[in-house]
Amino acid sequence: MTDMPPKLAEIVDEFASAPRDVVLEMLLEFADAVPPLPAELAGHEGMEQVPECQTQFFLQATVQADGSVVTHFDCPPEAPTTRAFAGILAEGLAGATADEVLAVPDDLYARMGLAQAISPLRIRGGTAILARLKRQVAASSAEG
Repeated sequence: MTDMPPKLAEIVDEFASAPRDVVLEMLLEFADAVPPLPAELAGHEGMEQVPECQTQFFLQATVQADGSVVTHFDCPPEAPTTRAFAGILAEGLAGATADEVLAVPDDLYARMGLAQAISPLRIRGGTAILARLKRQVAASSAEG
């Protein structure tokens, strides 16, 4: 899958090839891997809420001068599936360029085989997270 950053492609392949019962365990691992917010974002200042998510979810994506993207996500621990989406994106997009982020396929979660493991409502929330993230990256790229 050359249409996304290598680390994200690796994560997608791991999920796509994993047995269904292992997928949920993998999601929980990613839910635990969401980096904490920096102090300046503690009140969600400058972050966008994703209303399509059933739980409160906030994100911020900025393009640095070198073209790399920095992402920040916040979601309560009691929403492990939604946190897992954040963990997957945080790890999979770490160090990615704006062009790589924008090239991430919109059907990312379907490619991971998650539709067989989690509800359509959760998939819709994850898809909305990715769409808003890509929109922020495009806007930040245009400003730069």
